[in-house]
Amino acid sequence: MVRTKLISINLQIKEEVDAFSKGMFYALFDPSRLEELKDMFVQLAAVFSPKRGIEIWNLFQSRLESIQELVALDAVSIEANDPAARSLEEVYLAYPGFQATVYYRLSHELWKLGLPILPRMISEYAHGLTGVDIHPGAKIGRSFFIDHATGIVIGETAEIGNEVKIYQGVTLGSLQVKKSMSSQKRHPSIGDRVTIYANATILGGETIVGNNTIIGANVWITQSIPSDAKVYHEHTAKVVVKKN
Repeated sequence: MVRTKLISINLQIKEEVDAFSKGMFYALFDPSRLEELKDMFVQLAAVFSPKRGIEIWNLFQSRLESIQELVALDAVSIEANDPAARSLEEVYLAYPGFQATVYYRLSHELWKLGLPILPRMISEYAHGLTGVDIHPGAKIGRSFFIDHATGIVIGETAEIGNEVKIYQGVTLGSLQVKKSMSSQKRHPSIGDRVTIYANATILGGETIVGNNTIIGANVWITQSIPSDAKVYHEHTAKVVVKKN
């Protein structure tokens, strides 16, 4: 039977989650803010996981140092690889790809702690801010570099290795969209030191991209790629420019 009536839910909680998400972003760089966020988190967690709020917060807080270390490596990777980046300060203050990665790192820890819905809401807050859609269930290694950010989609069961670089418009998605596949690995695995250029699409849970491979712009991949490979289109059409 199809449900035709709206469920009763306090949608204003979205605003509270947005405020908490923003607060956690700042607290990661200024831990003095954490105490004021504790009560907010416990109240939010109680909505989704009654009686576990304090437990999850304590575990989450204990992992913030490791998140800070990963975030610092992400920033260094961006500064080292983007010729437009003049300093780490610029990366921290002006790079939406870095911002999206920070929110992913935070939401991923809450996802691993088994807290439902809230990590997804944090990731959607980041999606709205940056144009990057990273499911908190995805697994991403250290020194992750996102350039230009807009339009990137990384699915729930995607796995990304260390020192990977991804450009705008990249999709790491599912080859099939079936509800029955919800508990299966649906998204690709990307090895270490892989570069994926703009608008490339890589699909499928069995698709593996090997280490040190370069994926060119606009390619469509549904099968595994070996290590140390280059994948690109061979263009045969000529570009003609005529004067008016």
